[in-house]
Amino acid sequence: MSDFLTELRSSALLCDGATGSLLFERTGRLSETNHVYELFTLQRPELISEVHRAYLDAGARCIKSNTFGANHVQLRALGADVDVRELNRASVALAREAIASAQGGASGEARYVLASMGPTGDALGTPQECSDCYLEQVESLIEAGADALLLETFRSLDELEQLIDLIHSVAIHPPIIAQMAIQQTGAHGGFVPELLEVIDRLAGKGVAVAGVNCCSPWDAGEFVEAAIGHPAVKSGELMLSAMPNAGGFQRIGHRFLSAVNTEYAGKMARSFLDRGVRLIGGCCEMHPPFIAEMRNYIHARQSGDRTLASPTAQGREPAGDAQKRGNGPFSRKLFDGEFVVSVEHLPPRGTNPKIWSHKVQFVKELSESGLADALDITDGSRGIPLMPPGDFVQVIRDGLGWRDDAGDRLELIPHFTSRDLNLMGIQSRLMGYHACGISNVIFITGDPPKMSPAYPRSSAVFDMDSVTMIHLTHACLNAGVDFGGNALGKHDDPRTHFTIGTGFEPEALDMARELAKLERKLERGADYVMTQPAFRHEPLEVLAPYRDRTRVLVGVMVLSNTEHARRVSQVPGVVIPSSVLDRLGQYDDAADQARAGAEIAAEQIQWIGEEGWSGLYLMAPASHDHVIDILRQGLPARA
Repeated sequence: MSDFLTELRSSALLCDGATGSLLFERTGRLSETNHVYELFTLQRPELISEVHRAYLDAGARCIKSNTFGANHVQLRALGADVDVRELNRASVALAREAIASAQGGASGEARYVLASMGPTGDALGTPQECSDCYLEQVESLIEAGADALLLETFRSLDELEQLIDLIHSVAIHPPIIAQMAIQQTGAHGGFVPELLEVIDRLAGKGVAVAGVNCCSPWDAGEFVEAAIGHPAVKSGELMLSAMPNAGGFQRIGHRFLSAVNTEYAGKMARSFLDRGVRLIGGCCEMHPPFIAEMRNYIHARQSGDRTLASPTAQGREPAGDAQKRGNGPFSRKLFDGEFVVSVEHLPPRGTNPKIWSHKVQFVKELSESGLADALDITDGSRGIPLMPPGDFVQVIRDGLGWRDDAGDRLELIPHFTSRDLNLMGIQSRLMGYHACGISNVIFITGDPPKMSPAYPRSSAVFDMDSVTMIHLTHACLNAGVDFGGNALGKHDDPRTHFTIGTGFEPEALDMARELAKLERKLERGADYVMTQPAFRHEPLEVLAPYRDRTRVLVGVMVLSNTEHARRVSQVPGVVIPSSVLDRLGQYDDAADQARAGAEIAAEQIQWIGEEGWSGLYLMAPASHDHVIDILRQGLPARA
């Protein structure tokens, strides 16, 4: 028996996507008489191998055998006269061969074959009819050594239960994954079958994993929401899977499009992961690029807290508040307990000097206004290749003539992600920051590289997560040793003195996980926390116990219009209340919507100050043109 179930219990696994729709794309013909997809295993094995390898190269850890309809009823309906046992055994063997020859997987990662079994299309009325249809397929898939039996796309719970009973009648069998193709019906949007009935009945059948496939992402999300509270799921007795389709078309503006692109699929996968789904993949029209993006987002979320033992044998006590106060106006106020304001700024993407000049001019105006203490500079926000934040710091200093003798008028704080650099690269960049007088860093795990048909594929590193970067900066560099415990110099004080910031999602789907990670960040040496946008006050209540332990800067995002608000609301970890959407939506004119968005942001800023939070983290991703006016309205005492 394989380790599939053991690994699934310890960490989520990524499955492949559609086989049928990908074969249709590559052959131009549906599965039909004289062109039966399942028979390709014997007739065109190279094509099936290509499909398997494409998904493995995209990052799938589990691939489905080409056996979805390889049962007596389906094959006879298509006029296929073939040995069912030979066909199923050959399909599992072909998947195994693809795994053995696949390139690009992480070293040591096991890959698994899930033996696909689909419905007949005609209800099987008796156990004998079920046996006549499936028994040879079940036995041959087990004989071939499949890691699990994947019963997928069933619309009849009765038929699915009959097949499960048949499998249980076989003395020894691999784990069972049972998936329903749920669908909404009726004026009130109920599901057939009912979601809780699916969980109840499958939990009672002793399957290892229960889930959904061949449905829309939003229907799959509703299933997961309904299932996570079930006692069998909460206890870990039953694990969840989700493999939705690429979604339906809808009118977006004046076009008829599907909103489910590769980036959407990646965020969806991360959302499922945060809800505790253990097996994640795709169905119809979810092809290798979708799986690759899912892999990126899951990898970003699962990047390990590989905290190393603190090599303090040659180190000193890490630099404390007294040393960090000299890092700039933000750090001084932060450690003195004063209210601090940081404004987020995006570095340029291209070479247009007008854009560079416009961005630098904004920094000049912001510094002269006296309304902000820091400028924090994003590091490839949303995985888009922008100028590195440390380089943009030098562009700002050169453009404004900020020199070492007078210092920076604003404390310039680069975001630092683990997406692009391994451990050695991270240490090197931090040492470069120290040499250039950049002494405040916000550590975040970061977004995966953005996929685009017009942009070459880029790998994500994620050698460490934000917790580990915080730990190594505080316990090593700020203690005067490198990540290997070697002294940073023989002079009197070789320590760096980084002020260390980090992030927090007050609307995180898995709040227990988010709070546990915050605990680790604070224990490892974080000095302050910046939250993601908080459009409601209630989610911030989870941070109340931490207000005496650290400095919390509450995030405020400026919404430029209704469409911008809707896009932001689709980002995992961000919730925009209907009251905010309604307030923007009451205006037809874009300028009026922008004005309303600015008013909402100013009101949030006022509330943050009145409630005694440590500071404000202002984001205006659409445009920074109105940032200074918003700060004046929200911070009248500074204006």
